[in-house]
Amino acid sequence: MPAAEPAEIVIEAGRTESQYWRDLYRYRELFYFLAWRDVIVRYKQTVIGVLWAVLRPLLTMIVFVFIFGKIAKLPTDGVPYPVMVFAAMLPWQLFATSLSEGSNSLISNANLISKVYFPRLIVPASAVIVSFVDFAISLGLLALLMTWYHVWPTFHLLALPLFTLLALIASTGAGLWLAALNVQYRDFRYVVPFIVQFGLYLSPVGFSTSIVPERWRLFYSLNPMVGVIDGFRWAVSGGHSLIYWPGVWLSIIVVSVLLAAGIWYFRRMERTFADVI
Repeated sequence: MPAAEPAEIVIEAGRTESQYWRDLYRYRELFYFLAWRDVIVRYKQTVIGVLWAVLRPLLTMIVFVFIFGKIAKLPTDGVPYPVMVFAAMLPWQLFATSLSEGSNSLISNANLISKVYFPRLIVPASAVIVSFVDFAISLGLLALLMTWYHVWPTFHLLALPLFTLLALIASTGAGLWLAALNVQYRDFRYVVPFIVQFGLYLSPVGFSTSIVPERWRLFYSLNPMVGVIDGFRWAVSGGHSLIYWPGVWLSIIVVSVLLAAGIWYFRRMERTFADVI
């Protein structure tokens, strides 16, 4: 009798949407591994290690304080200028770092993606964890600044996790778009630094939203980081900093749409990643 042929094993993605999302949970250990690996690699063979998480926003704050606070003398809504700027730098740095890491995550893990199946959403999602570690470390410096300038927290601080989550969702949504586009068109890696640099000055990091004419504030809030930064300042300052609530609600809507659209486009292009990358 002829020898039986070996069974053929086919590894493929789930055939239905429900199976795909179930796969995300099944591969959660891979998510933990990639996130922890990225955290270790980020500070490996560096001279000052995790202090870079503090130095970057701190040095940017010093420049902004000098230019906008000392020279331009922009209003601060009754909040000490260094606290106002640093409270804006933290969510912006969280967004910018998450966006940069997420957009390059698929290219950085090309060997893994081209060899085995797993839900590709795990890769950009795990890259966000690195930026959150930086954010958590920088929160300690913000606490020191608040103590130095006698800015005491109130119950408004309970809203801080919400605005932090909004920053993460915004960066994830935009990062999914850019990660998928970066696989197809490699020149998008040059677009991301431009977006980050341009967005820093377009967002109210070095100034208060109060200087924007009221008739333009809602339109200005189409930038989702406007509501996030205003909310972050409002929570840190105990409600003293200006917050434009229609802009916050608009930011929530824009962030939600951005995330849904990012997931949709990423899932649409996901089948081609292993072939193109």
